[in-house]
Amino acid sequence: MKRISILILLAAITLSACGRNKPGPLGADAPADNVPNIVGSYAINAFDPTGEQYGGTLTITKGGQPNEYNLQWLISGGIHVGTGILEGNQLSVTWHSVSGTDQDVSGLASYTITVNGELYGTRSIDGVDAPGTETAYPNPK
Repeated sequence: MKRISILILLAAITLSACGRNKPGPLGADAPADNVPNIVGSYAINAFDPTGEQYGGTLTITKGGQPNEYNLQWLISGGIHVGTGILEGNQLSVTWHSVSGTDQDVSGLASYTITVNGELYGTRSIDGVDAPGTETAYPNPK
């Protein structure tokens, strides 16, 4: 029953993200010494390494160490979690799928943060040669 609830939640989140208007151009890269707060919820527009488009939600919370962040993706392929380190305007992340999702995958992500608080960059899957691209747009607070 829990798995069905998670799948229904994922479908609802994915559909809501897909209904988003086409985003405008990204803001300029944030200066390394003046990065906006990245804690919050984001809508994702992305392409996996095969070029297939996907969407969903990314939630970022503060981690237990300075400049550390916890990330959770709810995307059409499952639930992924990760830990990132912020250095200047660069967020480097190690991530993996959560037990019980369709696939057991892991990888790395690297994002640049813009002055508007958007994140853009690459997200790789261990064992796959080319990375995908991912852009995250802050949801209104």
